[in-house]
Amino acid sequence: MRKIILSILGLLVIVGAYFGAKGIVASKKSFKPKAEKVVKTVFTEVVQNGTVPIVVPANGNLTAKRRVELYSEVQGVFRSGNKLFKTGTVYRSGEAIIRIDASEYAASVQSAKSNLYNQLTSIMPDLRLDYPDIFPKWQAYLTGFDLAKSTPELPEMVSEKEKFFISGRGILTSYYNVKNLEQRLSKYRISAPFNGVLTETLVTEGTLVRSGQKLGEFINTDVYELEVAIGKTYSDLLKVGEKVELTSLDRTKTYTGKVARINGRVDQATQTIKAFIEVRDKSLREGMYLEASLDAKEETDAIEIDRSLLLENDRIFVVRDTILDLIDVEPVYFTDKKVVIKQVPNGTTIMSKPLIGAYTGMAVKIFEEKTTNTNG
Repeated sequence: MRKIILSILGLLVIVGAYFGAKGIVASKKSFKPKAEKVVKTVFTEVVQNGTVPIVVPANGNLTAKRRVELYSEVQGVFRSGNKLFKTGTVYRSGEAIIRIDASEYAASVQSAKSNLYNQLTSIMPDLRLDYPDIFPKWQAYLTGFDLAKSTPELPEMVSEKEKFFISGRGILTSYYNVKNLEQRLSKYRISAPFNGVLTETLVTEGTLVRSGQKLGEFINTDVYELEVAIGKTYSDLLKVGEKVELTSLDRTKTYTGKVARINGRVDQATQTIKAFIEVRDKSLREGMYLEASLDAKEETDAIEIDRSLLLENDRIFVVRDTILDLIDVEPVYFTDKKVVIKQVPNGTTIMSKPLIGAYTGMAVKIFEEKTTNTNG
């Protein structure tokens, strides 16, 4: 009897536990969070077509517009002058840059001049007797003949008799021989053709210089040229005299130049034309790297946007009633960061900054910049 009672009580406990657990489970409520719809904010601008200047970028290194490579036409020992023949030395126009020892050659020139002087002296008695009308001018020439100076030009011979007489005595031959020697003597001294500075020196004082040997390089530091290569598409739009903005490599300095020359031949390998930009500035140095911005043309009824906004090279996103949409456009000019496009109607709202994950039909919110008015 006792076992039966315990069995019934155990069964009742099990049944009660089952229904109690079921009641507890049923009493719990499950709360599922509602998914919030995220609307991204976009930056936009309203299109207003206008005239967009097409600026063609170019770059290159500066070179001096006026430069002279110094070569020796004679042989001799390089003598020291008032200034050391070193790079960076500044010379004024007409100042001697190089002096080559010409003492031996100068002596031969003086000998030839002395022979000419003796020839002139020997014909004076005959001129006095046979040609008294021309004697005064030759006497004046002989009086002004200075062996220490350059040989003066012979008097003008007006008659055939005078020419035959002077030529027959060998005066003309001696005179032109002396002038040739004097011209050769002048090559022992190389003078600065303009104000400038030495940029290269290949010899030093005491060096034996040979004929045809390169001695150095001399440039003018007032005017420089920048050689740039322009695509043939825009080469015909450039004009000589147009102003060009130049910037340094670190973009800390800006210079203003002008197109000085444009080559008439297209480079077959690169299909470009070389243009030369003239620029003046005291801070410039030969070899400096500069970037140029050439105003090639102006595109009407166009806008300029960031290149990252252009999709598939001919489409951009627009916003229609907070919904993104794509429209076709006509790109007319590309740079590394910008693109000039056409066929965008005035008043169209376009994205001004890229949006990650954007797609057609996407709901967006236009960013509105808040302005605070302060009344004082």
